This record gives sequence, C-alpha cells and structure tokens, in this order.
Amino acid sequence: MRSEQRAASSEQGAGWSAGEGGPAAARCSLITDRSLPVEGYASLFWTRDMNDDVVAAGAFRASLERSGPGGVKMLHQHDAAEPVGVWDQVEEDGRGLKVRGRVIEATPRGRLVGALIRAGALDGLSIGFRAVRARGDGNRLRVLSEVELWEVSVVTFPMLPGARLRVAGV
Repeated sequence: MRSEQRAASSEQGAGWSAGEGGPAAARCSLITDRSLPVEGYASLFWTRDMNDDVVAAGAFRASLERSGPGGVKMLHQHDAAEPVGVWDQVEEDGRGLKVRGRVIEATPRGRLVGALIRAGALDGLSIGFRAVRARGDGNRLRVLSEVELWEVSVVTFPMLPGARLRVAGV
C-alpha cells in the first residue's frame, strides 16, 4: 500500500472522510504556504561537464518512466540526510532535463536553501545517478546513453556549469 493510501486510510479511520481535510490537509497547507517554487535545467544534452561526461538525449527516459518525479529527490549539495523539497515535474525536452519543484521552507535546511536561492547565492543544479549504459568516445569523454536518476541537488558549483535554477515565475 502506498504511503498516501495508508495516510488516507488512517485519517478516515479517525473520523475524517475523504476530501474533508483533517491532519494531512493541515500538514499539506503548511507545506504549500512555506515553499519556494523553483525551475531549471539539471542536465543539458550533448554538453560536456567538468568530469568529461556527456548526456545523450533520451538518457533519462526509462528511469523517469519507472519512477516519475516522485522518485527523484531534491537534495542540497547531494546530502541525502536532509531533503530540502520536492520535484513536481522532471522531464526531458529538446534541450535537456527540465525540472520544476518546491523548496520546502518548513525545515531549517529548507529555509536556508530558500534564502540563498532568493539572494542569488545558490543557483546550481547537479544530478545524482547511476550509469546504466555508457561508452567512451576515444577522447576521454564518456557518453551516457541511459542513466538511473536518483536525485537532483541544489548546489553551489554544478559539474555542468550551464545546469542552473531560478525562482519559478520570476
């Protein structure tokens, strides 16, 4: 049973009916009210990063089909101990891996990350992944044709200098 179903079942058992609100609705309201919408490109196709990796168009497709955006965590500096938000959209387009999500400012780390993004001090994105299929090109480059995407981090210094985020809607 998925966690959302478990939460809904336990609330209904406590006298809350579906759509009526309850404790989960109050938590969701708090999270919605204290979040910063962000968007950007976590990866750019056919662009060499500082580790000599190049991501091919379509490399994320299978992973995203399996996990959807909920399977991709939003971290700060690749620190899995403290997620800082959620990615609502993670998709490939003609340019690269486009992401849109919310930094949740209900936690100390989320407030810090949100403040740094607003100030312009933090604007990089970086992907955490496992290479499923890759090949060398004979010139030190590794071409990633399929990756399992685990997370997209908000970082100070991205490995791919063009991987940036901004406050959404600004």
